[in-house]
Amino acid sequence: MKSFKILAISIAAVSVSFTMIKTNKAGTPIKIETGLISGVKSNTSDVVAYKGIPFALPPVGDLRWRAPQPAKPWTGVRKCDAYANDPYQNAPHASGMWSDEFFIPPASTRSEDCLYLNVWTAAKPKEKRPVLVWIYGGGFNSGGGDVPIYDGEATANKGIVFVSFNYRVGIFGSFSHPELSKESGYNSSGNYGLLDQIAALKWVQKNIAAFGGDPNNVTIAGQSAGSMSVNCLIASPLCKNLFQKAIAESGAYMVSAARGMATLQQSEEQGTRAAAGLKAASIADLRKMTAEDIQQQMRGAFGPIVDGYVLPEPIPAIFAANKQNKVILLTGWNENEGMLSGQLKNAESFKKQETDAYGANADAFFKFYPAANDDEATASQYKLSKDMMFGIQNYTLANVEGEKTKVYMYRFTHRVPGIGEYAKYGAFHSGEVTYAYDNLKFLNRPWQAIDRELAATISSYWANFIITGNPNGKGLPEWPAYTASDSRIMILGDKPEAKEMPDKGALDFVLAGMKR
Repeated sequence: MKSFKILAISIAAVSVSFTMIKTNKAGTPIKIETGLISGVKSNTSDVVAYKGIPFALPPVGDLRWRAPQPAKPWTGVRKCDAYANDPYQNAPHASGMWSDEFFIPPASTRSEDCLYLNVWTAAKPKEKRPVLVWIYGGGFNSGGGDVPIYDGEATANKGIVFVSFNYRVGIFGSFSHPELSKESGYNSSGNYGLLDQIAALKWVQKNIAAFGGDPNNVTIAGQSAGSMSVNCLIASPLCKNLFQKAIAESGAYMVSAARGMATLQQSEEQGTRAAAGLKAASIADLRKMTAEDIQQQMRGAFGPIVDGYVLPEPIPAIFAANKQNKVILLTGWNENEGMLSGQLKNAESFKKQETDAYGANADAFFKFYPAANDDEATASQYKLSKDMMFGIQNYTLANVEGEKTKVYMYRFTHRVPGIGEYAKYGAFHSGEVTYAYDNLKFLNRPWQAIDRELAATISSYWANFIITGNPNGKGLPEWPAYTASDSRIMILGDKPEAKEMPDKGALDFVLAGMKR
């Protein structure tokens, strides 16, 4: 009996020792450019998450409305075990088709001190795993890296190092003024949010090897304003050699007639008027105001501009001159993401509006967007909205990039399940995100087996593309590369399959109308 007790104690001691070694191994600090950091290992996988890593100095005080500055080194081990502050923005709340999981957590701290990033990895330091850098949406006025459906663990479990980060939004991310342009050192102002994104990508180049990532195999990805950001980064000369592949989900700036950017001059004039309205005699005066006062009193539309620096020319001109960064591209949009800013028109009013707009081509227009009755007119208005906001943008991006490199195009058509108000929206704007990154568990919806199967399929396509530049893989329906002459796309619906692009005619018609 005594020998049995000794044996049991010995086994227990070995077990404790093994547990301690495993825990210590998971918690071993790693060295990045600015110091040592520690993360938190998942309870269900080998993934370690490092959250709240500073990649730039806090853009506060005199650094408000300046390009991001390098983060300062620290001594000791910095615990990176929780998300840092979100960018300063209005308080988040559920709206329309988007439940709370599509927004930053209500309890999160919103601050100008927001330039932090997060890394999920299961790699060993000397490995060279492919890297995904995720850019959130939010209309350039909201969002953050801690939105629940942007969690990176599932993607990291597929052999990828997942990075997300914060960038400045709203007035803090895009504000121009002649005084700011003069002090900048590059004769421009605005686009601070894009400069934050570029700073994060440069941080990845310098530091991702410490997490087992390959700086020469980086994919940038984003949805909505994140997808528009992807388009900007592909176009920007400041992004040379920072990434090789791109995923653009519902958003681009490829057709100026539908979604043009302000020029630096226009933006500076707007900023001058705004400063005068606040009775601010200088930028120094504006920098003394609180973030809350700035946010509440300087209202307007904020986003990227043609500043002559980050974006030297309008994006369509950059692509037309073949000056963009060359990438392998995966892009597309969703079936039911049309959004109307005004009131729906009945059939009679809609027909009159479009007949006046298209004149002799009105009959051709109504073949694509019929309006025989009010229900048909309602459906056509949503379809036209989708095509104008997203369709023609990502379609043009695919056509232009497809002339130079491989492009894979999709259409997400699956009806995202919901209860009550959320049941009516179908394949809505941003509905694909939880499927693409295998994060159904973070969204409170009545998921069925078909949803889980579709998430496994789509996330596998995305992972394959991030790893190899080709979404195809064993057991997946074949996804052909897209070309303008062979316009087959992957329909990501209840039964994923490649088909001829269903609305090519409508998109070509709308684009031709813009050129007339």
